[in-house]
Amino acid sequence: SFTMNTYLFVYDLMQFCGHSWIFTNMIIRFMSFGKDSLADTFYSIGLVMRLCQMLSVLEILHILIGIDKSRLFPRFLQITERIIVLFVVINSQEEVQGKYVVCILFFLWNLLDMVRYTYNMLARTGIYYLPLTWLNFSLCIPLYPLSVLAKAFAICVSLPYFESFGTYSIKLPFPFAFSIYFPYVLKMYLLVLFIGMCFIIQNLLSERKAHLGTSNIKKKRS
Repeated sequence: SFTMNTYLFVYDLMQFCGHSWIFTNMIIRFMSFGKDSLADTFYSIGLVMRLCQMLSVLEILHILIGIDKSRLFPRFLQITERIIVLFVVINSQEEVQGKYVVCILFFLWNLLDMVRYTYNMLARTGIYYLPLTWLNFSLCIPLYPLSVLAKAFAICVSLPYFESFGTYSIKLPFPFAFSIYFPYVLKMYLLVLFIGMCFIIQNLLSERKAHLGTSNIKKKRS
């Protein structure tokens, strides 16, 4: 319906503005201060980044109620990966926030999202610009695996701090005699992260083939 399409357009516009602001801020800071800007990337843009990622949870709801035709499981994996790494790993450990890997991760996320939300906004209005379509479904193929590697590296960097501070580790008193050592949970999650990456890449390749094939057919007919 027109109302739902307008809502999705506004949602994509808000996300585009947020990620564009973050990306532009990172570029300007790097050009102004060089490598010194990388260490405090999280402090300068972390709030807007958290807001954008919390807002992205709505995309799961969009798919569930049927106003977005994307596949649920791949999108769910991508969103939960970011939520876990950003809020559980990076946000909870101040020592990790100043690492260069955080800047690299944010750069990859925002580059991908600027292209994706631009494509989505135009698609809501019925505009399919072939170069943008190609970029949207091609750029994610090399950049998504790089972002997964950056997530894994951020988790590995955070492990010593989780071990030292005992963050999220739980030890229940007698008579339960049950404990959760959170570094072990993160190590197991690394395996889940790479298994999920294989599934998502397969999905990205199938989406690229479907959309670019359709675009090429339309171009030939025109």
